[in-house]
Amino acid sequence: MITFFVGLLYICALGSVKVVRANGQPKGNRFMCTAVPAGTDISCPVETTNRLQSTSPQEEEFRNTIIQLRETILQQKETIVSQQGTIKELNSKLSRCEAAAQDARDGKSRGGARRKDYSKITMGDLPRDPTETIDQLGKTMQTLKQRLENLEQQQHQHRANVSGVAGVTAALPDDLRDLLKQRLGDLEGQLLRRVTELKEEKSLLYNETAAHRQRTETTLNSLLERIAELERSNNAFKSPEDFKISLPLRTNYLYGRIKKSLPEMYAFTVCMWLKSSASPGIGTPFSYGVPGQANEIVLIEWGNNPIELLVNDKVAQLPLSVSDGRWHHICITWTTRDGFWEAYQDGERLGTGENLAPWHPIKPGGVIILGQEQDMVGGRFDATQAFVGELSHFNMWDRVLRPADISGMANCSAYMPGNIVPWVDGNVEVFGGASKAALEICEDRLFDS
Repeated sequence: MITFFVGLLYICALGSVKVVRANGQPKGNRFMCTAVPAGTDISCPVETTNRLQSTSPQEEEFRNTIIQLRETILQQKETIVSQQGTIKELNSKLSRCEAAAQDARDGKSRGGARRKDYSKITMGDLPRDPTETIDQLGKTMQTLKQRLENLEQQQHQHRANVSGVAGVTAALPDDLRDLLKQRLGDLEGQLLRRVTELKEEKSLLYNETAAHRQRTETTLNSLLERIAELERSNNAFKSPEDFKISLPLRTNYLYGRIKKSLPEMYAFTVCMWLKSSASPGIGTPFSYGVPGQANEIVLIEWGNNPIELLVNDKVAQLPLSVSDGRWHHICITWTTRDGFWEAYQDGERLGTGENLAPWHPIKPGGVIILGQEQDMVGGRFDATQAFVGELSHFNMWDRVLRPADISGMANCSAYMPGNIVPWVDGNVEVFGGASKAALEICEDRLFDS
């Protein structure tokens, strides 16, 4: 009906139509309504206007009513068009929200219940009365607003659920939530038990490792003690001085070390027995280094050079020759007064000299090394300068010995241990494969002869 009224506008034209009865008597006047399309000029011609002006008050009232009805219908048309746009917009928003909510519920659980299918309000559901239409639209808009708010709350709840296990658990049914909590509790208990077991295993492993280390150390100590006993039994030194050290290879790691150090001295005598056939040069029978001066006292035969004596890194060449592979007794004396020195071989003085580091006192607190030349105190050896052979009876005095004393030791008619460094077993250490062995030097020397 509304569309019909919009499409066509009925206008009733007042006119006097005479109706005649069958018997020829006039029956009276009637009104005739004629359909006119919308937009048609409905102004009356002059004759009609004149005729209408002369109409009765009842006809004028009808005419005003028709005009009012037309205006009302036009207003209703505008209102309905506006309301249709609003309803379409709300329906579109509602459809998007319901689709988003449906996707969220489908993502959360494929077996969930179907959402409720809300029917959309169309223009055919609106009452025809404008007042009822406005009221109905108000109720409809309120309902749509509530539904939109509910959907937004559901979407917010879905995002909160996805953000953590706690949210998901809160959204689950009570029985499923309890089951999930129980399962999580079981897993936590298993994890704690496993951690405890691992701690116990770690403790056991540590105890086993400590026990194994202790057993290993005990075994090593026993072996070292046994080796020391065997060395003592094999050496079987008749006296503490009847031994030799052997340095068979020219390396930088075979050497002997004197445990005692030197005091400050203004003179010294060094005597020893040597046996070597190394060439070129026998190497370094001994060296004494102190902090700041590695060549405080050195006896060396290096390359094709003669045997040299170094005092405070000053050099004197000695007329000695001991590289024939036989035992030789050598002694060196030195005094700070004028730097005077003497060189003895097999009890005979073969050379003297002076001005070797005169007025220089021998510094204390250094290290005596047998078989190596020191480039720093106690170390940094050079294999090319290493002594190769055997060495025994290394003794040192803080004075110049008499020639008779030196000759008596060389002829095995007397033995004088050094008052600063005596040759005794407990005073000599060997390293890197150097070895100690029993030796009666005088008997061995006679056998060589």
